Amino acid sequence: MTLPAALPDLLSRADVPETGALEILKTALHGADDGELFLERTESEALVFDDGRLKSAAYDSGEGFGLRVVAGETAGYAHANEISLAALGRAADSAALAKAGHAGVAAEAPRATNQSLYAPVDPLASPGFGDKIALLQEIDAWARARDPRVVQVSAALAGERREVEILRADGRRARDVRPLVRLNVSVTVERDGRRESAGSGAGGRSGFETWITPERWQAQVDEALRQAVVNLDAIDCPGGEMDVVLGPGWPGVLLHEAIGHGFEGDFHRKGSSVFSGKLGQRVAAPGVTVVDDGTVPGRRGSLNVDDEGTPTSRTVLIEDGIMVGLMHDRLSARQLGKAATGNGRRQSYAHQPMPRMTNTFMEGGTAKLDDMIAATKRGLYAVNFGGGQVDIVSGKFVFQCTEAYLIEDGRITAPVKGATLIGDGATALLGIDMIGDDFAFDPGIGVCGKAGQGVPVGIGQPSLRIRGLTVGGAAV
Repeated sequence: MTLPAALPDLLSRADVPETGALEILKTALHGADDGELFLERTESEALVFDDGRLKSAAYDSGEGFGLRVVAGETAGYAHANEISLAALGRAADSAALAKAGHAGVAAEAPRATNQSLYAPVDPLASPGFGDKIALLQEIDAWARARDPRVVQVSAALAGERREVEILRADGRRARDVRPLVRLNVSVTVERDGRRESAGSGAGGRSGFETWITPERWQAQVDEALRQAVVNLDAIDCPGGEMDVVLGPGWPGVLLHEAIGHGFEGDFHRKGSSVFSGKLGQRVAAPGVTVVDDGTVPGRRGSLNVDDEGTPTSRTVLIEDGIMVGLMHDRLSARQLGKAATGNGRRQSYAHQPMPRMTNTFMEGGTAKLDDMIAATKRGLYAVNFGGGQVDIVSGKFVFQCTEAYLIEDGRITAPVKGATLIGDGATALLGIDMIGDDFAFDPGIGVCGKAGQGVPVGIGQPSLRIRGLTVGGAAV
């Protein structure tokens, strides 16, 4: 793989003298507690092949900056899609209003590291546009040939290259070049007039070459087809309280949503998390260890530095059932007297940073999945999930299962449709009684939303059993 030549910094490419930008930033931050100039340039491409034809091909590029001034718990923020001294000056005047009447001491800047978790490749450069279309055509034809029941195929490629720079008033600069790619395949099958659909996807921080080898895309087709065919035989899910066995990998989205946000520092700063005030207390069953780690090479949620310039790190949130840590951006860390953990993230230059997850996962245990099934008298085996809703304050969640099976007398029996899992994160953590030895990350498809911002994340867990969850479905 050939790496691109090093590019000039974003200020230089916009023909903005760094000395002028620094002077504006210093003036804006004088007397403030914290702040930075965040610069960004993004190029992205998305191709969708649907119903036997190229349905859409989109290319987008953009650049801009955000300037933040932090005084106490107040933050002034201004952004623009034009990088120029005039735009920086106007933004600084607006953001600096946050420090009116405030006399603060500037927080120490993040310390740089040399960690490199992904290569600064350009996914849009290779393979060429024509080759990408030919690949999508091949995926479509191959999927239709796999099973005569296939009546619809959709395949999509998405890639981006995002350059970010964080400039601080003392002249320190952090820079990161972030590739991100994803391949998705959706298949619809029909039998006796009944149609069912399923999808599969994978990706990470690399070029496309990693994900479009024949064995990789064929595996995505086969997985989507497998799930769709399973759904053809699915019966209505019975409702009621039962034990639930979660499969490894993507089912970790339940714990990501149900507890992950509750460990983000801003909710604790405001006292609005269901886990507020519980550091050092038992919040999960023995054996449960949950980690947020932005340093896993190549993973979708990994970052060399976060969007405030802090190097990402491995942060243990729960250790053997005890709450031991939180995810912090610089603001929540300062307010709570802790160190920033590299979790300050933003969707783009038009958004302020906030504490966000990177790759959040539960570590593996020693139990076997077969033993979990055998030990369950009546329950649900949940293999894949769709969307869900979570209330951060109460921790209550509702998740839809896209692939699930009944467990009856220790055996997996019928596939079910319409299954939802209902509960709250705190109770679910304490209800875990078996943790598998088969840890896996998700395939690289996660997007996490918070306060209107979406960022790529990683998820993972081993298989595990949770006692006494409410399963929504058909009336029993």
